[in-house]
Amino acid sequence: MNEYTWRVERVEEVDSTNTALVARAREGEAEGLVLRADHQSGGRGRLGRSWEASPGSALLCSILLQPHLEAERLQWAVVAVALSTRAALARVGVSSDLKWPNDVLVDSRKVAGVLAEYVSAPSESAIVVGLGVNVTEHPPGVGATDIARVRGEAPTPDDFLDVVLDELGPRRGLLDTPRGLTQLAEEYREALVTLGQRVRVHERSREWEGLAYDVDGAGHLLVHTDHGERRVVAGDVVHVRAVIS
Repeated sequence: MNEYTWRVERVEEVDSTNTALVARAREGEAEGLVLRADHQSGGRGRLGRSWEASPGSALLCSILLQPHLEAERLQWAVVAVALSTRAALARVGVSSDLKWPNDVLVDSRKVAGVLAEYVSAPSESAIVVGLGVNVTEHPPGVGATDIARVRGEAPTPDDFLDVVLDELGPRRGLLDTPRGLTQLAEEYREALVTLGQRVRVHERSREWEGLAYDVDGAGHLLVHTDHGERRVVAGDVVHVRAVIS
């Protein structure tokens, strides 16, 4: 059951739904606004990468959330959106996994990605979570896929957004209590195909490898290395090979 009322605004084109919604949040916009665009002229992915999609071929949106979380735990709001996207895909017949931190994969190919920006708002801090889902097309040559390719058909981006928001409602409620966060973390661990993988981590100018085995209370990736345990807060994580069945 969806416990939150989402206010969806649709625009034909925007530079970036995240950029536009961050500006609204700084002006005091209330939680629950969802900005959905048919096309983004300056869409962005993680680590400064671009996100390009033909008009109408993808779900491109940003969601404004204001959970009662300490700053170091706001990553769980992003996780909630990623898990809701995974659940929405299951409802349209697509089985998927998560790659740390928030990429959604189908058979190791990226079908969706999540990008968050933290905002200091007039009343309380907020987080804008951008979501891009390949619905009828996907970028060539980058290990991606789309819903139509997997299923042979696909919902419209608007219809799929409705399913994502229906899944997000109850998960948003989990963000406000310790018990809820524990439940969310359990679902995250179950969905996170990165756990049990040997990974190569790129952090700024450094690169290292280890065994990803868990996430901590803030959603950061925990990795065993030859030199001890390391925690990945931000960085590019590549799966090297699976070592645990």
